[in-house]
Amino acid sequence: MRGGTSLALFFHARDLPPAGEARNRILLAALGSPDPYGRQLDGLGGGISSLSKACIIALPTHPEADVDYTFAQVHVTEPIVDYTGNCGNCSAAVGPFAIDEGLVPAVEGDTVVRIHNTNTTKLIVARVPVVGGEAAVAGECELPGVPGHGARIALDFLDPGGAATGRLLPTARVRDHIEGVPASLVDATNPMVFVRARDFGLSGTEAPEDLDADRALGARLESIRVAGARLMGIPGSPATPKIALVAPPPVAFLAIDGTAYGRESVDLVARVISMGNCHRAFALTAAMCLAVAARIPGTVVHEAATAPEASDLRLGHPSGIMRVAATVAPRGGEPWAERVTVYRTARRLMEGFVRVPEDAP
Repeated sequence: MRGGTSLALFFHARDLPPAGEARNRILLAALGSPDPYGRQLDGLGGGISSLSKACIIALPTHPEADVDYTFAQVHVTEPIVDYTGNCGNCSAAVGPFAIDEGLVPAVEGDTVVRIHNTNTTKLIVARVPVVGGEAAVAGECELPGVPGHGARIALDFLDPGGAATGRLLPTARVRDHIEGVPASLVDATNPMVFVRARDFGLSGTEAPEDLDADRALGARLESIRVAGARLMGIPGSPATPKIALVAPPPVAFLAIDGTAYGRESVDLVARVISMGNCHRAFALTAAMCLAVAARIPGTVVHEAATAPEASDLRLGHPSGIMRVAATVAPRGGEPWAERVTVYRTARRLMEGFVRVPEDAP
């Protein structure tokens, strides 16, 4: 299924072994990992992190949920399956999958699906358009990075703070200094390390392929990300936290498709790095965390945003502009993230069987 700007293989939990090495071997082989050439040619992955994912759907273990959803990030070149975070884009496809698989009764018009993400133990409320008893595909919603239009799915991520660490601000500070660079460590939907693009001699509008080609920059950002992970208490994962470069909006910037955007159309620009690659379309959970961080005075994201208190944060990223709404309020003297709302599209691309060799490593 495509969910937002990501692709993932969707499985019923009943069709897989229990969580563990046997399940991981199936996911790795199905997607074609590890592939030292970075192509996943012997599987169904696409050679980059946003196209190398799996989602496992099960009956709910949460009393307020309709389904359980476990997200797996599969490393392209290494035999690693990472469960430390969620994928917001893939979350958009869970509701349609649950409806079309009969796990949730279809309600004509809009069907509400309450999703328990087991990675973060958080609830996501999806409002999925339904036509003729199936999740709708056609619609007028357009996503930068996805060709064409689709049916708009609304996703409310409830109480997203502390998804991995238990705290919205894992260090209790809005700003830390890591290897001489100011950074804000924020955990909402997924933990993130935010740094200023200017501290690396960048504008925040660089093409992803140019950032990927700069080995020295990549090594420095990874070192800061790993150090930030230790400060957050979540070391050891190549996928969590992610690191993002943020900057105020420039006079103008070009998206991947050649569309030009002016300063008046965005509140800030950013680039997110995941597992060593710059996303061509900003990762959705990263964007949600960024929107929350923009509501917290003192963070490097709040500093970069021209309108941090606006109802929708307009994020300029390689594929265009993404709007994210975040609600942050004080609670017990600290900021508390009440919810983040985003809009996505999703589509089932195929259904059937994936063949896994018996001798899969």
